Amino acid sequence: MTDHPYHFPEGGVPPQSQLLTGRAIFTDAYAVIPGECLRDIVTSQLPFWQNARFWVLARPLTGFAETFSQCLAEVQPGGGSAQPEQDPRAEAVIFVLDGAVDLRVEGEVHHLTAGGFAFLPAGTPWDIWTSGDSTARFHWIRKAYVPVEGLGTPDVIIANEAEVDPYEMPGSDGRWMTTRFVGHDDLRHDMHVTIVTLQPGAVIPFLETHVMEHGLYVLEGKGVYRLNNDWVEVGPGDFMWLRAFCPQACYAGGPGPFRYLLYKDVNRHPALW
Repeated sequence: MTDHPYHFPEGGVPPQSQLLTGRAIFTDAYAVIPGECLRDIVTSQLPFWQNARFWVLARPLTGFAETFSQCLAEVQPGGGSAQPEQDPRAEAVIFVLDGAVDLRVEGEVHHLTAGGFAFLPAGTPWDIWTSGDSTARFHWIRKAYVPVEGLGTPDVIIANEAEVDPYEMPGSDGRWMTTRFVGHDDLRHDMHVTIVTLQPGAVIPFLETHVMEHGLYVLEGKGVYRLNNDWVEVGPGDFMWLRAFCPQACYAGGPGPFRYLLYKDVNRHPALW
């Protein structure tokens, strides 16, 4: 475990004595995958990866959420991939929870530790390997890029949360902050991955109801989330998947900050089928 308060699953399989009652929810408007559901028997193996397993948290699903996939990767020492991505349309974000990786992008190696962030434009050659003797755990978020003629394509971004000043949300007195790795006025980007931080007792003060769909992974702390008609308590390692227009708001429960990694699709006209 690092000094960074980023939660990650530890796998395993519960004993036969454990009760089956749990917190997992799947509805027409949202899903909740609690951290305790991320066990050994629900991991996936992916082509061309070595010594790695993945918890698939979200995938395009017609009639529910359609824009992105999100995996939580656990890669053993010496593991990784020289061919991680087979879809040339796919842009990606890597966010490191624990351990360290060496990410090679267009021939240049970047060493990412906990809090490390990388945005990889569609069609960019990259590979990734663990660094050192520790297991690496990271999120891998993928989206099919939607180009717009005349805008150009976004650049590679390499950063670390510790080096990015969070943005204070209006009227919150610093109790609601967003760490933004991408400029929100850069319309070349069609997805944002940010970190939201709410201090104990802080709120998202209205029922957001909007066209963007979300993936939310709780990094730290606990909160109560309003999802459509329901109030759902969430904590470290829990994942929420919200379809477009699902009403949403939350309270931070304390005693420490409530923090989550947030995906949303942005900056594009709705497709007309």
